[in-house]
Amino acid sequence: MDKLNHFYNIIASILKEYAALPYSCQNLKHKLVISDDKKDYLLMTMGWENDVKIHGCLVHLEIINDKIWIHRDGLEDGIANDLVRAGIPKNEIVLAFHPLEVRHFTEFAVS
Repeated sequence: MDKLNHFYNIIASILKEYAALPYSCQNLKHKLVISDDKKDYLLMTMGWENDVKIHGCLVHLEIINDKIWIHRDGLEDGIANDLVRAGIPKNEIVLAFHPLEVRHFTEFAVS
């Protein structure tokens, strides 16, 4: 299996597990969105909390130049940690939610 297909399978598997987790508030749910080319992954939170409409991005990953770019990470433990535990090397993951000038202070890829 080539590297990108390996990435696609790991990302989808991890996000499907999160999408299956129920919220304590029964009116909220997760929605997993994967682009047709498998390069964009969104884990959304949707529903109602009392009279407030909830619709937001919990996680956004994108494959750019053969690396996994994390644009948004709203998970408690961090999706990057899940990816590393699943076998993806840190030098293949970009913490894109950090500005470019501070990424080199992390253990992950700069770009």
